[in-house]
Amino acid sequence: MKKAPKIILTVILSITGLCIGLVALSALSNLGLPQTSTQPEMLDEAQLARLAEFFHLRRAVGDSVWSGWGAAELPAIAYNESYAFLLGYPAQPPTGWLKVPAGVQQGGVWNTLEGDTFEGKVIYVQPLSPGVDPENFAVRVGEYWVSSLQTREWMEIRLAQTVRADLPGFLRPLFPYRLFVGLLLGSDDKYIAALAHESFHAWQGLSAPEKFSAAETAARLDEHYPWQDESLASDWYSELALLAEILRADDPTALPTQVRSFLELRTARRESAHLRAELIVYEQQREWLEGLARYAELETWRQGGLAGYTPLPETAALPDFDHYQGFETRWKQELDQMPRMYDDEGDGRFYYSGMAQACLLDRLMPGWKERAFEDGVWLETLLVEAVGGD
Repeated sequence: MKKAPKIILTVILSITGLCIGLVALSALSNLGLPQTSTQPEMLDEAQLARLAEFFHLRRAVGDSVWSGWGAAELPAIAYNESYAFLLGYPAQPPTGWLKVPAGVQQGGVWNTLEGDTFEGKVIYVQPLSPGVDPENFAVRVGEYWVSSLQTREWMEIRLAQTVRADLPGFLRPLFPYRLFVGLLLGSDDKYIAALAHESFHAWQGLSAPEKFSAAETAARLDEHYPWQDESLASDWYSELALLAEILRADDPTALPTQVRSFLELRTARRESAHLRAELIVYEQQREWLEGLARYAELETWRQGGLAGYTPLPETAALPDFDHYQGFETRWKQELDQMPRMYDDEGDGRFYYSGMAQACLLDRLMPGWKERAFEDGVWLETLLVEAVGGD
């Protein structure tokens, strides 16, 4: 028994030494943390492979996700800190891009990127002015709706920089940025699915431009939404937790009753918070815009992992590509995260509540997507119809 304190001391010292060693390794790793893209004036092999695989994936499964989306001509912009690259555009593009729905023209002349092509077409490039980029969303270039997303490399760099800026000074040299960023951004599969998210926004804009414009313009109402109301947040928790529970249970016989409970809970939440009519519409619009894009993101990933789909050979060059086999893990993470969004200040909760309603409609109302882009039709509108509500 007298040896026990020595054993405990040895374990404590070992753990302490391990922690110190890990901190030292993290600090050394941070010395080489990149602050800029390796070659910002070009797209590297891995980024081109991600983009090519996404175009291939959307054409293969896109129409199964949403009729017409897979066959639509939707070019893409990839950008970093200094340059924007336009891929899949059928001809010499006009100057810059148009922010939607604001209608603000930005950017300059598109030039041909020498030495690289994309699916046999020219890649266009232009330098970015400080503080001006196409953002992660959808824009218009000439007559075409175009998705826009940061390159994976620049996304990693920016996230590390953002985390560093938010940390106390003494932690900045020691924090394991590479590990944290890798865990948060995930695999190449997740990045390709994010490309699908932004491309679906372009599809929404192309297919329902007025509804798209109104839903994006509604974002200004976030200043008037009662995010700080603790009672409302608590009710949101109950609502999101119920959605996650219904999706996790996957019980077809109980589904109509469960959805009615969700709709009743939603109505009670709004009445309790005395939510104004325009803020109720704000919820519906953001669920339509971002929830459907999240749904398309996840459904594209899921279908990519089904038998019968073969990724491009170029994906062999990707550092962390799992052939979409990690979908079930991602889906579990989405369901676990859903209730946690109850106190998120911003429209992040609507990504989840909208996506969840779309998944429920898949189970309840075949053909619901044919009406989802109609004016005045929201996801909850269709759910009410699906369960025979008023």
